[in-house]
Amino acid sequence: MILEMFSMFLSELGGMTVTTAESFDEAADLIQQEGPFDVVLLDLNMPGMNGVAGLRRAIRLNDTKPVAIITGTPTPRMQEEIMKTGAAGIVLKTTPARSLANAIRFIHCGERYLPMELMRLQAEPSRVVKNGQLSDKEMEVLVFLAEGKPNKEIAKELQLAEPTVKMHVTSIYRKFNVQNRTQAVVIARDMGLV
Repeated sequence: MILEMFSMFLSELGGMTVTTAESFDEAADLIQQEGPFDVVLLDLNMPGMNGVAGLRRAIRLNDTKPVAIITGTPTPRMQEEIMKTGAAGIVLKTTPARSLANAIRFIHCGERYLPMELMRLQAEPSRVVKNGQLSDKEMEVLVFLAEGKPNKEIAKELQLAEPTVKMHVTSIYRKFNVQNRTQAVVIARDMGLV
């Protein structure tokens, strides 16, 4: 629905011709069949994207024309990796539609786009999550949460007691300020942690 709304806005008010895809494979097929496009904007977490690997492939497919990423708030490490890979920019999902059109025009002109919000975050001391960084064990648990594994399986994989895994999961929720696994995984993916 959001994809359709942005597409409609950009087409009607932004004066752009917009082609959309729901997965990376579909986007790659479109670039090969109809491209190269003036600007390609990929969701870092779209199905099949595989993070920076998908970005590299899209850059190759789109010839010399710009490919940018749209995402939540990426970690400084992820920002750096995206830009070093050759992305034309990073657009935040919280960007208002009118600003999105301007960002795309800026990228189309051959400039690299990075919103002020991300530049300010880069200047601040590193902060991975709201209430402190995740411990190594919490990071291991988070990876299994992203794979959809229940506490019992995580405990078996990490050779921990199930209550210990539960404690780590609760700590992750608290640090991410979320109520459930799905929310934790979405935030972790947006931050480039998993």
